[in-house]
Amino acid sequence: MANTTNTENIKVVKETSGVDTLRNMQSSFEKNQKVIIGAVVALVVLVGGFFGYKEFIQKPNEEKAANALFSAARWFEVDSLNYTLNGDGQHKGALDVIKKYDGTKAGNLAQYYAGMSYLRTGKPQDAVKHLEKFDGKGTPLEYLAYGAMGDAYMDQGQADKGIDMYKKAAGNEKDIYTSPLYLFRAALASEQAGKIDEAKKLYKEVKEKYPYSQQGNQADKYLARLGDVSEN
Repeated sequence: MANTTNTENIKVVKETSGVDTLRNMQSSFEKNQKVIIGAVVALVVLVGGFFGYKEFIQKPNEEKAANALFSAARWFEVDSLNYTLNGDGQHKGALDVIKKYDGTKAGNLAQYYAGMSYLRTGKPQDAVKHLEKFDGKGTPLEYLAYGAMGDAYMDQGQADKGIDMYKKAAGNEKDIYTSPLYLFRAALASEQAGKIDEAKKLYKEVKEKYPYSQQGNQADKYLARLGDVSEN
């Protein structure tokens, strides 16, 4: 009989404990439901807002920016650099596109056009300012921008920065046209800066990596000038 009573008491305690736990959980949820629901709603709004932004704001902006940059790109092709930068009064130039459509793909490309235009018009500091902001990662323009910054730094008498940029510009070894050109410029700049050993190393690199390029064919001549005569 005692055992039966004890068993029943244990059962009651367990049930009471389970009920209390359930009540505690329910109470906890009720206390925090505003926070929980608020977080869920915030997440939905955030995700929905992101897709809404991309669909209704970003896409139209990309189209408008591309249209705005069209004339500047054409002017750049024919070397009308003032128009490229500032427009012609009816059509926007690269600087306007950067200002109005920052964050778009066309706005990014406008940084490249602006930087290259400033370089060609003898304003290397402005060229660097815009080319540094240009993101051409994964495209051939990435290396051309590095090369242009190398030219801009050299124009400002900053040889070390110029050499570093030329080396970056030569970073795409699959490009058998621009890579040997910029590697050769890095060698020339090193020679001009009095870094003779570095210049020799770079001339040899051009010769070894790009033997059929114009720069590779000229490497021996420049090495000989530095006292490094080929045995071949």
